[in-house]
Amino acid sequence: MKQQENKLQFRGGVAFSLVPVIIYVFFCVVLFIGFKAFNMEALAVGGFLALLVGGLFCTSYSDFWDSVIGGISSVTSVSVVVILLLVGMFSQLIKTCGLSGGFVWMANALGMKGGIFVAFTFLATCVVSTATGSSIGTMFIAFPIFYPAGLILGANEMFMAGSIVSGAIFGDNLAPISDTTIASSSTQQFKDGRPADIGGVVASRIKYSAVAGLVTIVIFALFGGMGGTYQGGAIDAIANPMSLIMLIPVAVMLVVATKTRNIFEGILVGLGLGTVVGLAAGLFPFSSVFANDAANNAAVGFLIDGVNGILPTCALVISVFGIMGVLNDAGMLNLIADKILNSPMAQTDSGAELICMAGIALTTVLLGGVTSASILTFGPILNKIGSAKNIHPYRRANLLDGTANSLPAIVPFMSVFVFIGAALTGLSPLVVAGGTIYGFVLFVVFLVAVVTGWGRKSEE
Repeated sequence: MKQQENKLQFRGGVAFSLVPVIIYVFFCVVLFIGFKAFNMEALAVGGFLALLVGGLFCTSYSDFWDSVIGGISSVTSVSVVVILLLVGMFSQLIKTCGLSGGFVWMANALGMKGGIFVAFTFLATCVVSTATGSSIGTMFIAFPIFYPAGLILGANEMFMAGSIVSGAIFGDNLAPISDTTIASSSTQQFKDGRPADIGGVVASRIKYSAVAGLVTIVIFALFGGMGGTYQGGAIDAIANPMSLIMLIPVAVMLVVATKTRNIFEGILVGLGLGTVVGLAAGLFPFSSVFANDAANNAAVGFLIDGVNGILPTCALVISVFGIMGVLNDAGMLNLIADKILNSPMAQTDSGAELICMAGIALTTVLLGGVTSASILTFGPILNKIGSAKNIHPYRRANLLDGTANSLPAIVPFMSVFVFIGAALTGLSPLVVAGGTIYGFVLFVVFLVAVVTGWGRKSEE
């Protein structure tokens, strides 16, 4: 075991195996704070450049890249990439149907305004983000539709923006087709080496998300209209209210994925049923599913767009797993895990989980709130610690994802979520972060769960 841990030797010692991580974090800081820009392609470039440069500090550049390829070709890495590619098609299907516009039509028809509309927006955005599994995609869909409508209906601009970011984070944390759910599940393994199944993780995660979500709804309903001015008048929904029928395949997909604990089966049923329902309801023509663009010699449709849209995320995942392969073979992952396990605070399960929460939080902040990257980075460390403490993989996956998608993900000037919210509204990052109530509440929920032991169980 020791020989495997020390497979790679670095000039200056094992600490220099962290050079790729440091370069990647620096790239994130420049991208988010310096350029105020975000895209997965750029993050993936940062990861690969970090590997190219970091390898120079290893005594053998060839061995370094063997470790990179080993990390990328691991069962966990390949599983995440394959699932993401399949998820991309279902996510694009839901985006094509204009589900958000249907919710705005519903709110207007029911006469919602002020804080009630803010709470409704949070709930509707939760549904959209859970259906698409994409927090970033949800924000780009929801902000142009819900935010202007909310201001017309007397919502407070801070809470209106925060409700959309909150809803996007909710789905990112809970959806079985979310990249963070996939990453958090895949990095936590049972004693026999099997990764935690996504269906089981989601089923055990619902209680945390539900408590945090209900508290958030109450807060938005009570305070979401403070300072807002109701302007009256009707709101023209962007989409046909018929788009709400797509909630049926979304619900079926979630139930199948959770009950069977097989994400592939859930995606198959959801994609098939969703395509049939969408076509039958007239939400899109068959050419939007899959067609030939003869003029450009290309295939088009939401199936193609879904795969194309998720490829940058897959590239990011590959680069991060390459870095993890280096840290593992250099012995750094075991070194960090051992340091935590041998600390006085980690002698109890609660203490170990608190330290892990701090580690996850710090990693998320350093990586600019890119929760998928922070989960993939800290996940292997948590897996080693949790295995040593006999904490169930479901619990570890929930702690990993829940912490990353809470307070650390909405730190002003270091959060992709906040930056996007600010860019789409013109508000200050401080204002957007202040209104993202779900991030604050979810962090408190998991802090209470760790201190009290609520939801903790051992692996049998």
